[in-house]
Amino acid sequence: QVQLVESGGRLVPAGASLTLSCTASTPTFHFYHMAWFRQAPGKEREFVAAIDWSGDATTSSDSVKGRFTISRDNAKNMVYLQMKTLNPEDAAVYFCAAKLYINNFRTPQYEYWGQGTQVTVSS
Repeated sequence: QVQLVESGGRLVPAGASLTLSCTASTPTFHFYHMAWFRQAPGKEREFVAAIDWSGDATTSSDSVKGRFTISRDNAKNMVYLQMKTLNPEDAAVYFCAAKLYINNFRTPQYEYWGQGTQVTVSS
């Protein structure tokens, strides 16, 4: 079982930058691929970005490519989402997710989920 806790969400103006953090409560964090998803009110949950267990490979959705960067620190059991040039369409609850390294990190099916952190972008 992996418990995930997100932090860093807040209200920011359009054009601002923000970094989200996710901490994982497992001694085998390096065995898990990690990802960020988001869900805006009235919309389905959307894949944002993912990173493989080693941190050597990442992928992201077209809507955030070039603006958002996912990274991880296996020594600290942390995964991050650095977001730049935020716009109102990025406003959502952002979720951290994990799955075992034996799976393909690029597919959107993840097993463990955090409670989410709210990002609000004012226009």
